[in-house]
Amino acid sequence: MRLKNKVAIVTGGSRDIGRAVSCQLAQEGAKVVINYHSNLANAEETLKQITDNGGEAIIVKGDVTKSAEVAELIEKAKAAFGDEIHILVNVAGGMVARKPTLELDEDFWDAVMDLNLKSVYLVSKATIPYMKSGASIVNLSSLAGRDGGGPGASAYATAKGGIMTYTRALAKELGPKNIRVNSVLPGMIATTFHDTFSKPEVRVNVANATLLKREGQASEVADLIVYLTTDQSSYVTGTNIDINGGLNFS
Repeated sequence: MRLKNKVAIVTGGSRDIGRAVSCQLAQEGAKVVINYHSNLANAEETLKQITDNGGEAIIVKGDVTKSAEVAELIEKAKAAFGDEIHILVNVAGGMVARKPTLELDEDFWDAVMDLNLKSVYLVSKATIPYMKSGASIVNLSSLAGRDGGGPGASAYATAKGGIMTYTRALAKELGPKNIRVNSVLPGMIATTFHDTFSKPEVRVNVANATLLKREGQASEVADLIVYLTTDQSSYVTGTNIDINGGLNFS
């Protein structure tokens, strides 16, 4: 119970990596605010998994690309669990679609940037005033932020690269307050993201290209994220940590 009585917000916390993070934070004793965008059933299933195991959590619908809805998320977290927030995990994001540059219009570019990068800025800015010494922020970037991503992923990869830079900048700002900021860069993880955007043969080829010859699991990414929220990582900040089975050594 390394996080007993801590309050954690997880954006995009209703499925895949977000669900795994939410459940593992709760297992460690945290009170978890599970943000979701539209799929209530997924959010309720994540909540059920937590409460069935004796954990404490709430679900809050909200579009984290909109400042008003982010403010409402924070207010609901405070109403449920008090005025101090100890952990923020920014998971919300997505590719939206694969489009080569010549097919990208301005609205699509802006939508991908808002979903993946602006959301991290908005939620972090709204949460920081309620964080004290020892708090932790973990952002979800991607291997795509290092290598430019696969075909048609330029907007997504650029946004994820921006998360890496923003992580470093925010770590510098918040370090004097003893608030740590890190990001995690998953490679090929077995999630609905790749069910949607990656062809089966591509997934097989990428898995075989890793040193471990397999895809990663959401629970493995969650293990790393939860570690970064605990006192066991108290001297780790400003890092962008790869978790890709040895596919990339950056």
